[in-house]
Amino acid sequence: MTHLGELQRISAGRDGDSGRSSGRRFYDAANAAWIVKILPGEFYVSDDPDELLVTVLGSCVAACIRDPRTGIGGMNHFMLPKGDAGSWGDELQSARYGNFAMEKLINEMLKRGGSRADLEIKVFGGGNVIESNSAIGSKNAEFVLHFLANEGLGCAAQDLGGQFPRRIQYSPATGKVIRRFLGGGDRDSVVSSELEYARSLRAKPVAGEIQLFGDT
Repeated sequence: MTHLGELQRISAGRDGDSGRSSGRRFYDAANAAWIVKILPGEFYVSDDPDELLVTVLGSCVAACIRDPRTGIGGMNHFMLPKGDAGSWGDELQSARYGNFAMEKLINEMLKRGGSRADLEIKVFGGGNVIESNSAIGSKNAEFVLHFLANEGLGCAAQDLGGQFPRRIQYSPATGKVIRRFLGGGDRDSVVSSELEYARSLRAKPVAGEIQLFGDT
């Protein structure tokens, strides 16, 4: 059983009780596994050993979290470091913020039987791939490490910062992560997608919205 949260960018919404969205989960013969793509503002929790979670990160950060004892694991993908409680507006948009994205992912895992003491946490992304005065990638990277420290949660692995986007493939069942840096046309595509997402957030701002990238 899987749980797909924060379907901010999928017009089809959820496909039945499984929480799977059509076109976003597909079988990959090369890996002999089901691939689930995670987009900005989403989180996904799974206890299916045949699922791999995949995302592409520029300025954004993703946390890959699992409980090795139960086999429950998940991933989030957030673009902004922090939103203020009580002012973030639409529930479907809240996981764009790191604090809500982290809380939602961890809480969903705990509801599914995971133990806070057993969580294995790995964090990725936060690259400064867009020319901007605000260095949102660095802010996201700093936020996620501060969040874990403040919550008393350990970080088993981190790959943060730099100038290049990353493709992350995560197995919740094993904890294995495959990270690939993206350059050339792939890098340009990630930057373009991130700017498009930023424009969509400006078009439908959450109450109390913060400045996204500043002057670019």
